[in-house]
Amino acid sequence: MKIAILDGYVDEPSCLGVPPYIAPYPRYIWGMLRSISRYSVDQLLYTTIDQFRTDTRLRAKLASFDLMVIIAGAIVPGKYLGGVPLRMAELPEVAIANRNILVGPITLELTQKPPDQLEVIEYPFETALYERLLEITRANAGSPDLNRFALLGAEVVRLHPDFPYVICEMETYRGCYWSRCSFCMERFQHRWMRPPECVLAEFEQLYSQGIRHFRLGKQPDFLCYMADLDNPIPEPERMLNFHRAIWRLCPGIKTLHLDNINPKTIATYPEESREVLKTIVEYQTAGNVAVFGMESADEKVVKANNLAAYPDDVLFAIAMVNSIGGARGANGMPVLLPGLNFVCGLMGETKETFERNYEFLENLLSQNLLLRRINIRQVKILPHTPIASFGYRNLKRHKRYFKSFKRRVRENIDREMLRRVVPPGTVLRELRCETHAGKVTFARQLGSYPILTGVIGLYERNRFIDARVIDYGMRSVTAIEFPLGINSAKMYQIEAIPGIGARNAAQILRNRPFSSMDDLKRSVPVPIYNKLQGFICVSS
Repeated sequence: MKIAILDGYVDEPSCLGVPPYIAPYPRYIWGMLRSISRYSVDQLLYTTIDQFRTDTRLRAKLASFDLMVIIAGAIVPGKYLGGVPLRMAELPEVAIANRNILVGPITLELTQKPPDQLEVIEYPFETALYERLLEITRANAGSPDLNRFALLGAEVVRLHPDFPYVICEMETYRGCYWSRCSFCMERFQHRWMRPPECVLAEFEQLYSQGIRHFRLGKQPDFLCYMADLDNPIPEPERMLNFHRAIWRLCPGIKTLHLDNINPKTIATYPEESREVLKTIVEYQTAGNVAVFGMESADEKVVKANNLAAYPDDVLFAIAMVNSIGGARGANGMPVLLPGLNFVCGLMGETKETFERNYEFLENLLSQNLLLRRINIRQVKILPHTPIASFGYRNLKRHKRYFKSFKRRVRENIDREMLRRVVPPGTVLRELRCETHAGKVTFARQLGSYPILTGVIGLYERNRFIDARVIDYGMRSVTAIEFPLGINSAKMYQIEAIPGIGARNAAQILRNRPFSSMDDLKRSVPVPIYNKLQGFICVSS
């Protein structure tokens, strides 16, 4: 049999698998297939939905496969630079193998009968999928074990089109300790804590495959990892030992980040949380983001939807993370900052809810508390959640309030927050060039919620550069390569340096090449030289 895995990408509250991220699911499934001893790598194929869309020969090849496992589900969709998740409407044209199985959080959204050629395994799917694979392949293998599958499946990362520039999302546990929010898909999970030795073994295996970028992202609250399942008190000593072991096993890691932290944990167990946060700041890499699922600053909405944290809890947590992680790291970013998620359209929401949300953000600016990101989205209602019977009535009723709130945040909060997070002149290190628009290359650091940086100039994909920030959008910055080689730079790059302009740039081009900075200084007025020297170098 020939078997394929088609990665349609996932984006869920506790897991991100849109490039450059690769979720655990493809690795688990590849490990399942490798555990069935009769299957060699030559009989297996891993591909992404973006490759499927653009490669006609790949589509023809997949049509001859005996089985294809399709992974998908953007439950908390956003705007992506690295890839476009599989859409529900694409399923009929994607399911082209002789037998097709659909897995992932997308199955929670299915309200109609899927296409005839598609078999659906409900989320969470791993155990049922493994048993189904054994039936289809008529194999006799061991019991399902995700920790074993994770090790066997690590090799699949080398088949990702972005390898080695991929970030492996590392699962630590499942199931939320604090609450069962009215809309959240975490309720469908069975509580499961991965032993740290299993997570460390996966780190080591992925590292041996060439992975250098990791995110401890697939859990609802990283502070609770290794805590008692019924008593979520953070474990500072165990967390310290865990982080030390990561670096002992993988000394050349370039990115080690996390994702979710519940502010309720910080507010309830401040001393234990403080110690774990100190460990995170010491052992994880700069540019890290602890995302808080605040959802609403309106206490009525908090109560109506069984949300975990009240506004005062969130404010307390934001202040603590700022005080511990706000220093600037070697890559130009603060070491650790909080992020905030807002969800609109929840039960109990009124016009005043949007004002309270906005006032909360204004208060953060007034207290000089930083956020790395503010995510504002409309609720996505899944069947069998408490909010399902309520429906989308508030989204429809409050559509204009939502648009106004989002616009005000982007215009008045985001830009100023970004200016404080990366002040003018900040040098952002190790930006990976990805795409172009006109004479601008869009680049990002590899890590959690990196700042989109428009670097003036055309640079090849996957080149890494440093750049100095010169301007701000609402959620992105404009920068110039640092240092910019004055003898090779384009005129439009030179004139973009603050205070230079087209006339001075033209004069510089007429006078080059320059043999040294002193040679340049003799060729331009002193005020112009003073503006140039913080941006350029003399090179061929």
